[in-house]
Amino acid sequence: MSLRGTREARENCQLFRLTGLLDAFSEPTFRKVLGSKIDEGPKNIILDLSQIDFVDSSGLGALVQLAKQAQTAEGTLQIVTNARVTQTVKLVRLEKFLSLQVSVDAALDNIKAP
Repeated sequence: MSLRGTREARENCQLFRLTGLLDAFSEPTFRKVLGSKIDEGPKNIILDLSQIDFVDSSGLGALVQLAKQAQTAEGTLQIVTNARVTQTVKLVRLEKFLSLQVSVDAALDNIKAP
């Protein structure tokens, strides 16, 4: 099973809900698609990875690159996570940099805050 998802453009953010695997196979397409959407705007991105089954080092690298791209564009990248994704991110000590959130609502509240 590869990576699948939907995109919802809102007034001040883009919400991507993803399922499947974020790995070396899906990473190039994931990075290309999301990178182009950051350029299009809105610049604040919420990635709902709560239904993701697996993230490998390629996927983590793509998340870091997208976070940097969003920051450069003066936006934010927030990741709604599940236990598996959180464990993987914490293993490499990126939980603060990748702005992990417990829910889409929590991520939306962070965007509304000044």
